[in-house]
Amino acid sequence: MKFLCVNAGSSSLKFQLFEMPEEKVLISGYIEKIGFPDSFWNTKINGEKIKGEKYLKNHTEAVDVMLEEILKHKAVKSLDEIKGVGHRVLHGGEKYSDSVLIDDTVVQDIKDLTKLGPLHHPGNLAGIEAMQKALPGVPNVAVFDTAFHQTMPPVNYMYPVPYEWYEKYGVRKYGFHGTSHKYITETMKKMLGKEKVNLIICHVGSGASISCIKDGKCYDTTMGLTPLDGLMMGTRCGSIDPSIIEYVCKETGKDVSEITNDLNKKSGLLGICGFNDNRDVEKAIAAGDERAKLALDMYVDIINRFIAEYYIELDGKVDAMVMTAGVLENGSETREAILTKLKPIGIEVDKKINDKIAGFKEIHEGMITTKKSSIPVYVIPTNEEIMIIRDTYQLVCEK
Repeated sequence: MKFLCVNAGSSSLKFQLFEMPEEKVLISGYIEKIGFPDSFWNTKINGEKIKGEKYLKNHTEAVDVMLEEILKHKAVKSLDEIKGVGHRVLHGGEKYSDSVLIDDTVVQDIKDLTKLGPLHHPGNLAGIEAMQKALPGVPNVAVFDTAFHQTMPPVNYMYPVPYEWYEKYGVRKYGFHGTSHKYITETMKKMLGKEKVNLIICHVGSGASISCIKDGKCYDTTMGLTPLDGLMMGTRCGSIDPSIIEYVCKETGKDVSEITNDLNKKSGLLGICGFNDNRDVEKAIAAGDERAKLALDMYVDIINRFIAEYYIELDGKVDAMVMTAGVLENGSETREAILTKLKPIGIEVDKKINDKIAGFKEIHEGMITTKKSSIPVYVIPTNEEIMIIRDTYQLVCEK
């Protein structure tokens, strides 16, 4: 049985076609710059990358290209072989604590929640609607980024603001990257041979979040009402004094929307040193760039603050810490910088092993601490697509 995983952004569409239940990837691709004259895509099949380009006006045309690629490269003989489509959806609010089959009610709920995910939901919805049109009758499944974090207790998800803001407007911490945090949690349960695991999971890529996992469930996480909160990221500021927004509005004449855009797209590493990619920051540091060094020092310190906070929340009873997503799957120097600062709680990095692990090296995962370390720390590549397709397969087969 073949199942399709779709991750539609505002101007992009990522896809993977799986053979299930074997979880074998048959073909994958990434379509970029949808709606722009220079639209293009890369398709990967049997280890070969194939590039194509033409103007794609909207997601409907992008979906047509995706299906053409799947057929052209003979990943399927007929589109009738595709039995279900799983979609990444940013925000499920409080209503969705798990993945669901998409019907008219779910589509309307996603539209209603666009106020909480204005940057992501239009693309998510466009992908869903385009797939419903292209493959009528094929079940579609929504997999929400926020779902895994719905086990947080009120003491961790409530903000100290007027309570009616929560009651009337849903102002609370929701958390994101839930599909990744769930994948790592499930992986570590198997690896450690126990269900009630206590973990600190550091998902650090361009976007970044840390989760505190208590007894196998999310207990706390760094992102909040939106993905802007928490850690300093590639272009996002993370947690700051909210009074900054009104102050800068008055000083610059910009409105709140413009400042929010600056905090989402022009802050973080980019705001401090002009580079949003961790690799470029490290190159700049090697060339003597002081602001790049400042940016990385800030980045590492903020990550460690939350690790320390979650260590306390778990009463020091941490089965493992996991480093995942682009920066921490590949950045041995950044991993070492983070772990070196955690010596006060007994963490001891094994530098030789740490240096051998990266996505572009022969070894992609493993434990990077010594036997003496108070907490074992692992590098585990995340796989959000697998989680999306597992949920899709299960729900479609149960239908």
